[in-house]
This record gives sequence, structure tokens and C-alpha cells, in this order.
Amino acid sequence: MKSNVRVAVIGGGVVGCSVLYHLTKLGWKDVVLIERRELTAGSTWHAAGGFHTLNADTNIAALQSYTIKLYKELEEISGQSCSLHHVGGIAIATDQDRMDSLKADVAKHRHMGLDTSLITPTEIKQLCLILNTDGILGGLYDPLDGHLDPSGTTHAYAKAARLGGAEIYLRNRVLELNPRSDGTWDVVTEDGTIHAEHVVNAGGLWAREVGEMVGINLPVHAMEHQYLVTDDIPAVYENDGELPHVLDPKGESYLRQEGRGLVIGTYEQACEPWAVDGTPWDFGSELLADKLDRISDSLEMAYHRYPCLAETGLKQVINGPFTFSPDGNPLVGPVPGLRGYWSACAVMAGFSQGGGVGLSLAEWMVEGEPSCNIFGMDVARFGTYCTKPYTRTMVVQYYQKRFSVPFPNEELPAGRPLRTTPAYGLWKEQNAVFGHAFGMEHVNYFAANGEQAYETPTFRRSNAFPIVAQECTVVREAVGINEVHNFGKFEVTGPNAVDWLDTIMAGRIPKPGRISLTPMLSPTGKLIGDFTMARLGDQRMQLTASYGAQAYHMRWFMEHLPETGVQISNISDQRIGFQIAGPKARDLLSRITRADVSNQALPFLQVCEIEIGLVPAIVCRVSYTGGMGYEIYVEPIHQVALYHSLSEAGADLGLRPFGMRAMMSLRLEKSFGSWMREYKPDYTAAETGLDRFINFDKADFIGRETAMAERDNPPARQLVTLIVDADNVDVAGDEPIWRGDQVVGLVTSGGYAHYSKKSVALGFVPRDLARQGEAFEIEILGDKRPAMIETQVLFDPDGRQLRS
Repeated sequence: MKSNVRVAVIGGGVVGCSVLYHLTKLGWKDVVLIERRELTAGSTWHAAGGFHTLNADTNIAALQSYTIKLYKELEEISGQSCSLHHVGGIAIATDQDRMDSLKADVAKHRHMGLDTSLITPTEIKQLCLILNTDGILGGLYDPLDGHLDPSGTTHAYAKAARLGGAEIYLRNRVLELNPRSDGTWDVVTEDGTIHAEHVVNAGGLWAREVGEMVGINLPVHAMEHQYLVTDDIPAVYENDGELPHVLDPKGESYLRQEGRGLVIGTYEQACEPWAVDGTPWDFGSELLADKLDRISDSLEMAYHRYPCLAETGLKQVINGPFTFSPDGNPLVGPVPGLRGYWSACAVMAGFSQGGGVGLSLAEWMVEGEPSCNIFGMDVARFGTYCTKPYTRTMVVQYYQKRFSVPFPNEELPAGRPLRTTPAYGLWKEQNAVFGHAFGMEHVNYFAANGEQAYETPTFRRSNAFPIVAQECTVVREAVGINEVHNFGKFEVTGPNAVDWLDTIMAGRIPKPGRISLTPMLSPTGKLIGDFTMARLGDQRMQLTASYGAQAYHMRWFMEHLPETGVQISNISDQRIGFQIAGPKARDLLSRITRADVSNQALPFLQVCEIEIGLVPAIVCRVSYTGGMGYEIYVEPIHQVALYHSLSEAGADLGLRPFGMRAMMSLRLEKSFGSWMREYKPDYTAAETGLDRFINFDKADFIGRETAMAERDNPPARQLVTLIVDADNVDVAGDEPIWRGDQVVGLVTSGGYAHYSKKSVALGFVPRDLARQGEAFEIEILGDKRPAMIETQVLFDPDGRQLRS
């Protein structure tokens, strides 16, 4: 066993072996994998072995496609068979909501290059003769779906890694992980200690325990999962060719052929978390006791859908644990706050995602960043609010909703409310309908008095539509109020703060008392943040960005923080308050302060520290609504007092609260982009138009080379605003943009701009077509709707109200 290595991967399941292989593929040879027993001895060995491309996150779906296409390469390199069965897969729809979901999936696959299609009940029957098509409206067919041998595939990864120079140490449990002062690790095992530059937690069922070795609580939990293997069935083995996979979401089941019989698995409502108090170290190649009574309802529906099941018996019942994160996607990447410690766990669909996880993590380690945006898998998308009970609650909800229709406006209830501001009770008294992000509650809209505080999940315009329109009107014609707590906020201080920010941020550093907008770029020029910088003093800056990205951004800051001269604090929950927006916002503010808030004293993009009502506050003359407005930041203990001052002073001005649904409608009228919609690591500043905020005169900033290159040679696509001829269905994101019979772009986000009374889409089209009036079609739920580029913003096009 080596005593010094570059990378020590902990865990010998399919994910750990994939990471090991991809590290060698990218050129790192001094890498080892440490496994407590044998390869696959966790959840890998008893997996059903299915693989598919469907995922609500398009980037994860693309990585799943990569994983599936990788297997033939693995077989060629390793000489080890994966026993691939590319039989195709069908997801069936038995109601209109599910059919809408499948239409949306097929549409987004068009710009991803995935060859899925909608099929009729007749075509479904032709592909799968054993299936009872009663009540089926249609389905989605994916030719890439299939299954494989879990053990053979894992060993193919392992053998390919060994051929690339890696070593694998079996029957050697890791006992401790001890950090050194230089950021490297001593990996203490039963067979000795290995000094590693990097450690990868691919612990699978033991990922929590490997996290606890370094003092962290990873949001991962195991669930019991059962599937059945039937005896031989004549209707199966007499069929001409192997049957496709079938997913019956309404029946909570999936099915595939296994030899001369079938495998059928369920995601039942009466599910059960496993190993709540910790995974036993001596567990590995065992199964759990059968619990068929727990899945009886699902089996009853399966026997209706596949009548041939009544003709056979059961050969085996598999009940084994699998790990999940709170949202079902993997936990991948550098763990915030720990140098050299990487996560590759909670990979529930290992044979769909394992290759993509291994590729992305290896790229991140070797090249400094993944080649595609994997924020949907990033371990930093969750924070320390994820306690073990919260994680378990969310994992149970995910398991139960595994096959539910993913409505774009649905807010799931589990684990809520968890984190709230002092204003939460004020909003609840006013019949607020809440959403949440990063564990924090925020108002989506305010239901009318007497109405249930609940938004109906739908792909179409919901019951919130008319009330959100009213909220938008108040903001545009009078004055509205909402919270600013759901921005991520950081304070940067120190003698070198400004110089440091000048290299971290691509934009201009504002003068004291002023505000600037800036993109933050990765070394390859990808967008990793869009920030508002408010300079509170010579060496004191407040940074504002997405609340849900605060751990992601803090990790980046800490990775680039100099040893001395700069201090940075995450103050997202310590500096909260309200936004007031609308043409009467200044009138309201002037009533509760003795400070001069005229346009001469507090113009657009100015920041000051004054007293508002009874409390000290930081006031920023800026508003995401695109009109006159102020962001007022105070300490949490002062928030309720500030609210009462504003509320009482604004009563005769028509002050009314508004929520995020209105905010997201209003920003469309100014063509403002949004984090993880228009602005994310898939795109560059020049593609999105954020290059207008870059200071190209600076000698150096992260991502400068790409930004300069794209300034001189503009990229092929450009973000534009389109007005859509919609019919009760607005875009949600990821819809394809058609020009004639070709898909030429994609929608990033959109919705209905209530005050302008137009359906709006933001999206990318070829730069040479990004002109006023250019006509396209956008495919929305299977219907191509006319859309036209609008280059002038819909509200306040000359910025008169914004700057008045």
C-alpha cells in the first residue's frame, strides 16, 4: 500500500470506481481507492441495474446520457462485459398533467440532442405486448434506456482505472481522516496511514460516517427499496425480442425484463428510512427483510397494468438500502470549509449518473472546474440548516414524490417552515402563500381574504394569476413592500478588500457611497455569480447575490481569499429588511426619516446609512422590479419595528405587500435575468449581455482572457426577450425555440408580464437573428406558439422612473 498519493477515493461502489477511472483518464495516475470489504459491497451489488436519461435538470440529464454512452467505451478499455441491454424505455401517462409533463420533457430534449419521442397507446402496445393500455393517454419513448449487470459494470470501471495507473485496496476500512495544516489529509486505515493531497467521499451507505470523520453532516439518508423478480412468464419469453423498460408513475412502479421473467420495483408511499442512527460498519452484502405489505397497493396497480403477473410466482424479493439527498440529486464537489475534501455521494441512480458524476468531479479536481454546469448536483446547494431530522424528512418526501408530476410552480410541504424571519408572522396574518429556498421561507403571493393560502400546482396559469396581477399593479402605480432576506449577502472588509474584489469580480468597483453591478467569472469565463456591490466605506463592501447560492459563493471566496488583509463574512441572515418599490416609494421613505432622500441626495445606485423610523438602516437606491425603489437593510431584531413604521406611514399611499411571483413578473418587463435561469455556469457574460458591466480596462481579473476574446469575437448565441402568443400557458424554462423546422435556441425562463399584459420568454438565439421583430416559434407543452423578439424593454424603456 502506498504511503503518499494525490487522491484517496473512499468507497468501492460504482461511483467511487467511476471517479477513480475518470481521474486516470484525465491524467492523474497517483490515485487509490480504499474499500472496507469488496467492490460493490454496499448498495451497488443489489441494484436493479436500470439506466435512463430522464431528469428534471437538463444538465444532469445530459450527464446521464454521457454515462449511458460511456459503457461501450468501458467494455473496450477493460475487456470486462457490462452486459448491456439497450432495450429502450417507455414512461406512460394516464392523466393530462402527466401527459403535459412528458410533452415538456420531449420539448427540452430537442435542444439537448436527446432522441426521445411521444408515442400513442397503440404504439406503446406494439412495443410492450404484456402491457394493459386501458386508461393510457400516451407515453414518452427513450431508445437509450436499458439495464446492465451492476457487478460487471463496477468491475469494468475498476479494471479501466487500474489500467490507467490507479491502485485499489480492498478489505481495508478507513478509521480516521485527519487534516494537516497545509490542507492535505492523513487517511488512517486498518492497514496503515496514507497521506493524500485530496480525499473523495464516495462512501455510499457510509457517506454520513465518512463525513462525520471530518466534523460535517452531509445531507444524505438511506431508504429501504424493494423490487421483485418473478418466475418465468410465457408472455415474456415467447415475445419476439426483449421487452422495453416501462415506468408507470401513477402506479408507482417500474418494470423491465429479467431473463425469462420480469423485475418490478416500486416507490411506495408507505416508505421507510433505514439506519436512522448510523450505518453499521459490518453491513454490506446482506439484504433486508421482505416487507411486501408495504407495497401491496403498488403491486395491485402493477397486476392491473401487467396482467401476465397473475400467471407466475415470485422468484426473489430484493429489499435493500439506497441513499438519497433531500432533492434526490447527487452531492458532488468540494465540501465548503474543507480544503481537499470532495463529495461524490447520494447518487441514488448510480448506473444512470455514476459516469457523469465521476467525469464532473475529476474535471473539477484536475482542471479546476467541470466542463458543464452541475449546480443541481453541487454539494454546496445545501447548507448547514440540513440537520439529520430535516434531511430524513426531505428524503422521505422525495421518495414518495419520486414519480409525481414535477409541476413548475409546486411548493412541497415537508420540513417547513424551517427557517423564518421575524416578519413571517406578519405575512402569515395577511394570508401569505409561501415558497422556500435554502431552507428559508419567502412569500410567493398573498391570497385574497377568505381564500385558501395555497397555489394549485399546474403547468398552466394558476389560481394565483389574478392576485399576482393586482400586486404588480400596486408596484407600478403606487408602492409595494416585500422582504429582501432572500438575497445572499456578504460583507468584505480589510486594507486589501478593494484590491481583492477587483480581481474576484469582473466589473467596476464603485466609489464610496455608490453601487455597481458585476458578473463574477470562473477561470474559463463562465458565469458563477451576478452581484450587486454597495461600497459602505473605503474598505467596506456589501455584496448581494442569490440566497440559494450563498454556500456556493462563500466556498469560491474562501478558495481565493488571501492569507491577510481581507475579511469576508456571510451575513445573509444577519442583514435583512424590506424593499419598497413603486412611484410613491420616495414619498413613503421621506415620511419616516429625517435624512435627505431626494434624487439629488440619494440618486439611483447610491447607498447610505441612515435612521429609518426607529432603527438604523442601510438604504440602497436600487430595485429588481425595474422601477423606483429602495432596499432597506436592518438587523433581524429591528425588522418588525421597521415594518410597522413603513406600514403606518404608507397606508394612505396605497402600500401593499407583494411576493416573489409578482417580482418575477415585474423583472420580465425590464428583461432582467435571474440566477440559475439566465445567469449560470452554462453561459458567459457576452452571451447574456452581462459583459456591459465588465471593466475591460482592468489589468487582471478571473476569467479576463475569455471575456476579452468574446469582446473581440462575439459568441454565436445571444440572450434576447421574446413576446409569445401564448394561450393560458406561459414558458417555464428549457423550451426549444424553433425557426422553421430547426431548433435554433432555448428558453431560459419567462412567464406573464402582468402590467404590460404580455407573455414573455427570455432565451438564446443565434446572434445573427437577434434583431427586433425576428419571428420564431416556442414549443410549449407540445404546441408551437409564435414568438417575436422585442429589443425595447416593456416598462420604463428610457429609465426615467428608475432614475427619477
